Formats: sequence, C-alpha cells, structure tokens
Amino acid sequence: MSEAHTKLALILRTKPEVLLDLEQKMDKLTGKSGIIEKIAEENRMLVGRTLQEFGLEPKECSAKRVYDALIQRLTHMDKHLYNFLGKPDLSKMSAACGKLCETALTLNKPATGLFIKKEVAVKMLEKFPPNNLLDHFGHKSVAELVEKQGFESVFSALRFAQDQKWMHEFFDKAYDGLTTNDFEEREVVLKVLEPEWLDVAEKFLEKKYHNVSHLKEFGVIFVIPLTIDTPGETLRLFTLMLHYLNEVPFYSKLFRKFSLEKDFTTKLKSLLRGDVPEGQKPDENSFRIVQRYLAKDDVNDFRLLEPHINPEAEHWYKAEGDLAKLSGMVGAEGHAFGYWQGLDFVGDFFHDGISTAGDEELIAFDLIDLVMSLVKKGEIKYLYHQQEALWNKIFIEYLGRDRVNELVEENIIGGFVRL
Repeated sequence: MSEAHTKLALILRTKPEVLLDLEQKMDKLTGKSGIIEKIAEENRMLVGRTLQEFGLEPKECSAKRVYDALIQRLTHMDKHLYNFLGKPDLSKMSAACGKLCETALTLNKPATGLFIKKEVAVKMLEKFPPNNLLDHFGHKSVAELVEKQGFESVFSALRFAQDQKWMHEFFDKAYDGLTTNDFEEREVVLKVLEPEWLDVAEKFLEKKYHNVSHLKEFGVIFVIPLTIDTPGETLRLFTLMLHYLNEVPFYSKLFRKFSLEKDFTTKLKSLLRGDVPEGQKPDENSFRIVQRYLAKDDVNDFRLLEPHINPEAEHWYKAEGDLAKLSGMVGAEGHAFGYWQGLDFVGDFFHDGISTAGDEELIAFDLIDLVMSLVKKGEIKYLYHQQEALWNKIFIEYLGRDRVNELVEENIIGGFVRL
C-alpha cells in the first residue's frame, strides 16, 4: 500500500484498504494501473502551484494562512463579479432579471425540457390547498392565488411557506396520478421572486434559507430577493444559478427517458426525492450512485465512506466551466473566473499553527466549499463538495467523464453502477 493510498484515504475520510480494493477491481476491469498514484500526484502538484502563486511555501504555512489566501482570492473575484453583473439589487429584479439572468443564460442556455403542465400543477394544488399562502394573501382559491401572484412564484414559495407535513402529503398523493400526458416541452425559467415573498419567508421559515433553489419537475430556478451585503454572496448566487442550469436539464432528460415506461410515476418520484440506496451493495463490482450531498445530514453516513459516484459534483464541475467562460465576455476580460476549474477535487492537510503535537487540518481548494465558507464568514468550513469531486475523479480517470455520466443515467433508479 502506497503513500498515495494513505493520503487520499485521509482526505476522503475512509480507510487506505478501501482505496486499494477499489484500485485492484478497477485495474482488472479497465486494464489501467497507477491511477491512485496519478491522482495523488496531480493533487500535490495543483496544491503546490496554487500556493506558489500566493507566495506561500507548502511546508511552512499554516492551515489558516492557506485558507485566508484562498478566501482573499475568492473575495477579489466576488467583487469583480458583483460589479460586472451591474451590482444586482434583487429587490428590483422580479419583473426583469436583467444582467444577472442574461449573463447566466448566455453562459449556459438549456434546451427545452419536459416539465409538468402548468394547468395540471394548478389542479394538483387545488386538491391540497396551501392554506398558509391563501391566508397570507387573503385569496379564496388556488386559481386566484396563482393568477394574482404568478405560477413560478407560488410554486417556488411552497418550499418555504408550507410545513413539512403538508409538503410530504402533497408530494406523496398529488404526484401519484401523473402520466406522460401531464407533461409538456417548455423552456427552463429563471425567476427572481417579488420582494413581498421575503415577508412570507420570514413568517413561515424556521431556519435560514439559501436564496437560490429549483423545481426540477416544473423547470423553474428561483431566487429569493435577499440583500447582497456579504462577501461571497454574489458568487454563491451566480454559481448556484449555473449549477441548476445544468441540474434541471439533467433530470428533464431522465424524465423524458422514463416517460414511456409503465412505472414512470414511481421513477419520477424517486428522482425528485433523490433516492440513495441504504442497503449493502448487490455485488463486489457494484458502486453506489449518491445523487445528494448526504454530508448535509450526516457527515458519517457509511455511504460517503465507500467508493461512489455523485452526479451533483458533476453539475458543479460543469457550472465551474460555465463560470470560466465569463472571462471571454466584454467587460470581464482579464479577470480569472476560470481559475478554480480543475481544483474541485483538490485538498490537502496543513498544520493548525497552534498545536505542538503536529495536528493538521484539511483545507479544500474547491470553489464551492470555499464560497459557502466565505458567506458563513468562516464559522463553518465546508469540505464535502471537494470530497465528492475526488470520488468522481477516481472513476473518471478509469472510465472517462462521458462514460461515467452515461453509467449514472443508465443506473440512477437502481442506485448502483455495475461494472
């Protein structure tokens, strides 16, 4: 067992034996060898190159110095992005999203997707009236609510205006009767909610919310109009939009794939839930598909510590590629928006600068982990996006990115890739 196995296992929070076993299986299946060593060396090289650009020596700098240097570079890019996008004021962008949405769609304009018809969605909602919203706005019917407040706004607001019990009942029962005829081809919509939805969110939401989310089955990506007043918020907002512009078409493609099958509704609901199998692998040459960031709920979930593929990490990889295109747009020349592409799987350990026992801290060089940490002002240092990207990196090096994506699409319902 090599130093590379030990190093990558530490980053992935698994055992070196797990990586050695994976390597032996993948070597046999693909005829390739030395992949773990190759990835460890690439990681070392990218860490060293990045720190050299910051004027830091890897062996001499503490985790804090490395983290601060990364955050400083990110803060600089966030400021440039904020200015390039015309200093977006979300409270004034519900009618016309302006340069924010225009730029995102210039970087990645999705093809039309297969989504639930609006009139069908309204009928579904009429069977399970969202009383919180109806009472708040004083409307007597769902039809009046949608007519006055707008389809995208109403269905987006269900996420934060209705409680979990209502959401589960709506999903479990209203979606059961859906058929292929209830879907239609239409464009993905980017929607900044009207300012009055902030009052709704404040009234009903129990925990702080991200200001960007999506509705896969309706083809809607929505933005809650929070004030942008914290370093990193523009970059988080914009990259989340780019992320969903990749994720929504991914799922729409799957909706279309399963639309002619008898168990379409069952598969649709599985995709919307983001099901991840909880049982053991069916055989030794099977690898789990983890289509959610399980670490949000439990960082010690056993499924995170075994070899797996995560399509979320691929959506982020593509989003970072879209962000890189920004440097070629008029007004953004000279700004390194593509600096972070290729660093998604990179991370390393540095001494904490405090302990005399040689304690070390893992620092992720991943753009998304860093920007999420920046918005949280360092109170939480995110790592899981980098770790999931690293698991993907291993499979991509063996099989190629296109083949990994094909295997995910072919096997996402069963939850395991069988090689």
